[in-house]
Amino acid sequence: MKENLLFYSAYESFYKMAEHSNAFASYCQDAFGANFSQDGFSDLWQVEQILKYIPKTGHPHILDIGCGNGKMLQYLQKQTGALIHGFDYSENAIESAVRHTTDSEFRVGVIGEIEYPSQIFDTVISMDSLYFAPDMRRFVGQIRNWLKPEGVFFAGYEEGDLVSRTENAETTIVAQALRQNDFTYQWQDISRQTWAMLNRKRESLIRHQHAFMEEQLMDWYDMIFEQTACAACSFEEFNRYHARYIFVARKT
Repeated sequence: MKENLLFYSAYESFYKMAEHSNAFASYCQDAFGANFSQDGFSDLWQVEQILKYIPKTGHPHILDIGCGNGKMLQYLQKQTGALIHGFDYSENAIESAVRHTTDSEFRVGVIGEIEYPSQIFDTVISMDSLYFAPDMRRFVGQIRNWLKPEGVFFAGYEEGDLVSRTENAETTIVAQALRQNDFTYQWQDISRQTWAMLNRKRESLIRHQHAFMEEQLMDWYDMIFEQTACAACSFEEFNRYHARYIFVARKT
């Protein structure tokens, strides 16, 4: 049952709130540079890195794993003209995505269970969703199967919250799964940018506190504020326990 999956009930409530809250929308715009209904780390700079890996010609198909309400995909579609696909385990998120997009396919689905045809996607994206894979090696193998021969897998991955910090990008479970599935990959350490972004989230949240209060959303305000507590220190201290990487992988 989805109700037993990690954070399922919280995300159902989150996307219902995000659908209607002007306070949260303004906070996202301020904190991240764009309102994609973010619950995490995906600021506009990170999302724009994806654009490099979406084909500029033809009608590329892109899949977002854990797409939420589809706002990030809408942005990528506007920039590239791509046909967008996404899945998420939150019914509220997918209902919102369907209402607000065209030339798209959104599905309710669970990582490790959902299936797509072989070699259908030019780009597969995972921004902070791989943590939900019950078997990382198997799921990365599914992604490899979904990608076209020249396709690209783009992943944003954080250690220190749901997953303990390891030595470096090469020791992450993601890198291990990529090697096990015959991907070639590059990675970028964006831990310092993430530390700065978390501090920006906190500052932006404080600026919008009154709006959250007016909408009676102080429970969400307090939760988001607590999520930034790990960065209320020097970068060196933060980086002892937290790291964030972008992986770009291709089939060998």
